Formats: sequence, C-alpha cells, structure tokens
Amino acid sequence: MALIDIHPHVISTDTMRYPLAPIGGHQSDWSQERPVSYDEMVAAMDQAGVAKSAVVQASSAYAFDNSYVAAAVAAHPRRFTGVFSVDVLAADAVDRMKYWMGKGLTGLRLYTAGSTMPEQSTWFTDPKTFPAWSFAGEAGIPVCMQMRAKGFPHLRPMLERFPKVRFIIDHLARTEMADGPPYAAAAPLFELARHPNVYLKVTHRNFEEARNGRASPETFFARLVKEFGADRIAWGSNFPAARQKLPELVALARDSLAFLPQQDRDWIFEKTALTLYPALKD
Repeated sequence: MALIDIHPHVISTDTMRYPLAPIGGHQSDWSQERPVSYDEMVAAMDQAGVAKSAVVQASSAYAFDNSYVAAAVAAHPRRFTGVFSVDVLAADAVDRMKYWMGKGLTGLRLYTAGSTMPEQSTWFTDPKTFPAWSFAGEAGIPVCMQMRAKGFPHLRPMLERFPKVRFIIDHLARTEMADGPPYAAAAPLFELARHPNVYLKVTHRNFEEARNGRASPETFFARLVKEFGADRIAWGSNFPAARQKLPELVALARDSLAFLPQQDRDWIFEKTALTLYPALKD
C-alpha cells in the first residue's frame, strides 16, 4: 500500500512572486506561522513515507490565484497533482477552470466556511455557479467542499442536480462526535451516504475529535465505513495547517484506523485517492 495524502498545503515565502490575497480578507494564522514550500513538502513526505499528494490550494493565503500549486505540480509532477480554487460565481469561471487544468491541476475546491470565513455561506447554490458545476461533472473534476454541517441542507439539492460531480467533504465538515454511539450529532453526515457522488476526507481534526467525550476512533470510524464504504473515504494530512509534523499526522491516522481490515485501510490511504485523482497513478 502506497500512502497518498489528499490534503496538504504549500505556501511560498516569496510574496513578490506569489503575492498574498487571502479569501475573506485576512490571512490564516497557520500560513503565516508555518509556511511550507513545495520542496519542503517533498522532504516532509519522504520523511513520513508519503508517496504522492494532491496539493490543495491554500485559499486563506492565495484565494483564487493557484500559481504556487501549479508551480509545485510543474516542479514535481511525479509526486503531486493539484486542487485549484476559482470564483464559480464569475462569468468566466469555466474558462478559469480550463486554464488551471491546463497547468496540470485536476481538482477543484470551494471554500465556503473556515478559519477566515467563520460563517457558512450558501453562494455555491446560486444558479450563476451552475455552468461551473456542469463542467466539473463533464470533465471528471472532483470538487472539495470546505464547509460545515449546517450547510448540508443547501448541499443536498446540488448533489441531486449534478450527479456526475464527485463531492468531497473536507474534514467531515467538522462533524461533532463527542456524544458517542450511536452518534446522533453525526446523523446529518451519515445521511449523505445515500448520495453515491459524496466522498469523505478524514483528517487530523476528525481523529482528534473521535477521542473526545464518549467517542472513540473504533466506534466512530467503524460506523463511517459501514455507512459510506471505505472506497468513498480518503485520508488527508492538513499539513502544515495542522500543528503536528507530517510524520506525526501519519502516525495519528494509522493508529486511529488500525482496527480496520487491511482492505479498508488500503482504500482510505491509497485507492480512493487514485479514484478521485487518477493523475497520481502516473
């Protein structure tokens, strides 16, 4: 099993060549305090045993300018693919998607809530976004949704309107687990399993949350795999937004999922990533 990471970020310290333009108007703390260049990312991957990565645009540093992610892919095409962000409300959204795909990027991310945008937004349902959604489906571009569970009522109609789009829920939408089995607080997440085009991204945030209150990794992730299947779940490190070093994040993930059968872990740590990002097979 090769270890593939579908949620690292790269940040350049060269702000002249790669100027900062954070979405939401202010830069995230982590991107200021812990920037990791793409060469440093490769070194960290080598140390942690990560074979390949789908580098995700750091929206809280660069908004819709994906130049540094594109530079990472150009510099290390056998180690990286890239996940770009565009303003899907813009009239030229599809043209911008095609532009970044031409740079070798193979996924889209929509930042609808997060550290620099604390309130869940709903603009992703605006009809102005429909051309971008349609193109993503036709082009086979998976779409990462950085969001909170309170946005699920707005997401569900989009899942049905655009069945060809593979939606990836970043960080499990920060679903709460502390109530423990049967995880009533996570019911809105589990309900998304009936949509075959929903995939899940599990990160350190989820592994840490599964150790709070009455939760445990064994009970929560067993339920998650039962509902969605391991073939719709993939691991992402969130390095360096996470404070831990990459080897620590790998160890946390492996320890949290060690109870699962090997075939399930193969999907979560490698095969689902290759399904979503076939460019990483090369």
